[in-house]
Amino acid sequence: MFESLQSRLGGVFDKLRGRGALSEADVDAALAEVRTALIDADVALPVVKEFIDKVRPRAIGENVIRSVSPGQQVIKIVHDVLVETLGSDNAALNLGSPPAPILMVGLQGSGKTTSSAKLGLLLTTKEKKRVLMASLDVNRPAAMEQLRVLGEQAGVATLPIVAGQDPLAIAKRAMSSAKVGGYDVVILDTAGRQSIDEQLMSEVAAIKAATNPHETILVADSLTGQDAVHIAKNFNDRVKLTGIILTRVDGDARGGAALSMRSVTGAPIKFLGAGEKLDALEVFHPARVAARILDMGDVVSLVEKAAETLDKAEAEKIAAKMKKGTFDMDDLRSQLNQMKKLGGMKGVLGMLPGVGKIKGQLEAAGIDDKILTRQEAIICSMTKAERTDPDVINGSRRKRIAAGAGVDVSEVNKLLKMHRQMADMMKKMGKGGRMPQMPGGFPGGLPPGMFPGRH
Repeated sequence: MFESLQSRLGGVFDKLRGRGALSEADVDAALAEVRTALIDADVALPVVKEFIDKVRPRAIGENVIRSVSPGQQVIKIVHDVLVETLGSDNAALNLGSPPAPILMVGLQGSGKTTSSAKLGLLLTTKEKKRVLMASLDVNRPAAMEQLRVLGEQAGVATLPIVAGQDPLAIAKRAMSSAKVGGYDVVILDTAGRQSIDEQLMSEVAAIKAATNPHETILVADSLTGQDAVHIAKNFNDRVKLTGIILTRVDGDARGGAALSMRSVTGAPIKFLGAGEKLDALEVFHPARVAARILDMGDVVSLVEKAAETLDKAEAEKIAAKMKKGTFDMDDLRSQLNQMKKLGGMKGVLGMLPGVGKIKGQLEAAGIDDKILTRQEAIICSMTKAERTDPDVINGSRRKRIAAGAGVDVSEVNKLLKMHRQMADMMKKMGKGGRMPQMPGGFPGGLPPGMFPGRH
């Protein structure tokens, strides 16, 4: 979501870093470019003005202008103000005493129903809460059925559908059922409209008054840019939001909505929806997002994700093989799967510091997560004997494997070369050598030959 803004700000700060000393004019010129970058990213104009007004007096202070690395000092100031704009800390959900109602509001098409299921899954798996979801959308065809299906997929209970009930009656029935059933949380998925109207707002306000929710969360599509801020303000004026979920942040959004909504509504962004899968809901950490925008990376989130997704037993099995100096094709396939669980190569690289500066080189190298899938297909096209002992794979076998995987023989050759280099590393480690290891298990960084153009 922040790639465009990251690229623009990166260019501005590279100029600052290249100067041994900074004058007030230098800072003003840089802030003029920062202002333009923020406006281009769809940040609301009042928020841009407030942002620059906070940065400038700090950036032209004596301590900055006369410091050993004034460029770095200005970048730190911009980072700190970004964090202030986004919200200093992660705002946890206020669940209070059970059953805690969470009211989900927003326009039609913003991803409200899917986000309700994602939130239900997150609370069930990570918070160990018993969650009941209820659809109050009696207008959109199959809306209730959609939530029921998503609930089944997520393993989260949904309120049985009763035809003919109005939204207020459904909400009251959901609260009663939650009390009787001993649920900790009730997620109320309200109806949306194509645009804000009085009927929608009156309905949401009535449901809020009847259920007294602990959280009123706006689900907003980050791709709507400035409109998302207008939508947030309207909902906040009527029902007082306590949090925001931004959806489709994995799309080509400019990022301005995230920077604007906190300032305009005072409600914190609590989660980011980063994909269609039900587990694709990230807790929003302002400092980490600010670091991503400034190309400082987000290694903390990467490590947390690795701890959640990587198979500990599989990792221990690989470690045991490394000690023996053995590493076969099945082990390589396991490593590829681990990388896919972390979000693929782009997902991992996007969280590493400084990657923004070499995006062009990475694209030229052909880094594409589809490569991981093709490499896995190549391994699956091998016989068990070939996976155990790749040295037996001769020319005719390579042709057969390539045909079975639907790739060129050259891709089979590259994969075998990559395996050989990794196996050699394992042998070295097995003999007491030490190699650096990045998340996903790839020793020494990116495996040579993993991508076209790398040898």
